[in-house]
Amino acid sequence: MVKRFIRIDDPGATEEKKMQNPLIRSTTILSVRRKGQVALGGDGQVTLGDTAVKHDAVKLRRLADGKVLVGFAGSAADSFALLERFEGKIKEYNSTKRAAIELAKDWRTDRTLRRLEAMLTVVDKDVSLILSGSGDVIEPTDGVIGIGSGGAYATAAAKALMAHSKLSAEKIVEEALKIAGDICVYSNLNIKVETL
Repeated sequence: MVKRFIRIDDPGATEEKKMQNPLIRSTTILSVRRKGQVALGGDGQVTLGDTAVKHDAVKLRRLADGKVLVGFAGSAADSFALLERFEGKIKEYNSTKRAAIELAKDWRTDRTLRRLEAMLTVVDKDVSLILSGSGDVIEPTDGVIGIGSGGAYATAAAKALMAHSKLSAEKIVEEALKIAGDICVYSNLNIKVETL
């Protein structure tokens, strides 16, 4: 039997339906690019319905012999399926941007991939990208990316820190994720940061 996950804000979802099909929420992923350094970080919380079920999940991966960092938000199984595909695309095209575009095309058009519910943040020494299942490949102008439940909070904090401090990209990611973790109930303060 296939379970259908119901959006919490679905007006037709009764409390009983929400309990039978809890919405999985988790994650704040943030990337900042500053002064030749790019940092990518994420919190460790995984939430099932109204309950935090894991506090130390690692939602970051190094690909291409450590030259590419990927952070993911959404379904873990879907994210791992996409990571495997993306790693194959990097090997095939030897370009992060081209690999991201080709993955987004497949993700949007392939019947199986189209059902995957996740978002990816992909960074290397030259490019920062957001990838989604609707075919989006977005390169933010200022090099700041926030995805997941607390992504907007982390992005706002990072932009303020960039404008009003001399902190490194790594420190900005760490501090902004702490701020998001204090605000977003689907995020925590168990933070991991990777840099290039």
